[in-house]
Amino acid sequence: MTPWTDLPAHRAWLDDEARRLLTFGLRAGLPGGGAAYLDDDGRPDPAHGVQTWITCRTAHVYSLGALLGIPGCGPVADAALAGLTGPLRDAEHGGWFHAVGTDGTPDTAAGKSCYDHAFVMLAASSAALAGRPGGAELLAEATRVYLERFWDDDAGRPVDTWDVEFGTCDDYRGLNATMHSVEAMLAVADAADALTPEFPGATLADDEVQGATTSFPGIGRVPATETSWSTSKPRGDGAVWRERAARAVGFVARLAAEHDGRLPEHFGPDWTPELDLNRDRPGDQFKPYGATPGHGLEWSRLILQLEASTGEDPGLLATATALFDRAVADAWAADGAEGFVYTTGWDGAPVVRTRMHWVLAEAIGAAAALYTRTGEVRFAGWYARWWDYAERYLIDRERGSWRHELDPANAPSSAVWPGKPDLYHAFQITLLPRLPLAPSLAASLRRV
Repeated sequence: MTPWTDLPAHRAWLDDEARRLLTFGLRAGLPGGGAAYLDDDGRPDPAHGVQTWITCRTAHVYSLGALLGIPGCGPVADAALAGLTGPLRDAEHGGWFHAVGTDGTPDTAAGKSCYDHAFVMLAASSAALAGRPGGAELLAEATRVYLERFWDDDAGRPVDTWDVEFGTCDDYRGLNATMHSVEAMLAVADAADALTPEFPGATLADDEVQGATTSFPGIGRVPATETSWSTSKPRGDGAVWRERAARAVGFVARLAAEHDGRLPEHFGPDWTPELDLNRDRPGDQFKPYGATPGHGLEWSRLILQLEASTGEDPGLLATATALFDRAVADAWAADGAEGFVYTTGWDGAPVVRTRMHWVLAEAIGAAAALYTRTGEVRFAGWYARWWDYAERYLIDRERGSWRHELDPANAPSSAVWPGKPDLYHAFQITLLPRLPLAPSLAASLRRV
């Protein structure tokens, strides 16, 4: 039988689903700039204020929609971008606030997070590639802030959180922020390559080519002897960003080998795993206790996208496959009902049995990526099975979008995530099976 990913009818179905999702979120763009947290019917929920990560995901998704040529997407992307260049941007200390409250006051208590700033880079990359006004300038600023404040070149991965003034860095290190940094760095690499010479400051001045080290906006300090750059070489050389992503992925590969495919999420300042963090509140939104199988699936796909960007590597394929297989073995139907449990202990037993829509979406994306990479029919089989599950339980044909959370019996729930905040996970998997593993989504669509 022909796998679904190769069927024209299935690809047409994916296109229809993409358009349905985009229609659901058309009210997300806010008049004052930024993107709203959406309720179950796609209406802005003002109780959540304006959050940077939601705004970034919206800018990213609707920039992709604009690249697809779908009417109505551009204005939503532009409204989200206006939030990132306006109220969410910290003009005094640099970077971006975590959120702005309902009264317009920035959330200073949350500090500045790598998670948020990685999404700013992703949003800016997609917006710049889509030709949205101000996208390229935002990309230049976002990469500069990320490299100055978050990227730890000695460790080969980012720090996690600063106070709002960028005065004190928290000791916590997190794999979630590292994962979204890898996603963003691959997108930045493709944008930098594609936008030259449109990228601000596209070429090197003569004096920047000389000397022991050279400072490149958006890249940082690189020994000049390690480059063969001339005055016509772009500053935004994607190879440097891909090398950063590869260093972070190398760390993840070691973790996977050391922990039998279950990735620790939380670390101390020296990157020693803290395996018992939040054992007393295992359902934390951003720092749950234990292993998160959905992240293992997401890493599986990202690792294959890195490999597709940098060259065939059997070690990367082995790691991606091991992460996928461990997540499926531990979390799929682990308690007798279909669906992925949210978290497991280090023995693989379920801890939080809630079914999150994003985990299923990432499973579909990983299965599609592994099938594309290997041609193994087992991955195509999982892909089809999980779309059937999505249609049966998650895709909301009455109120729109996907139900973001289900209880262990697969009934709608809102214990962790009320409403349907954004489209990021569900929308991306309508594109991933139809596009190559590299370049990233926006760069691929720009080539069409």
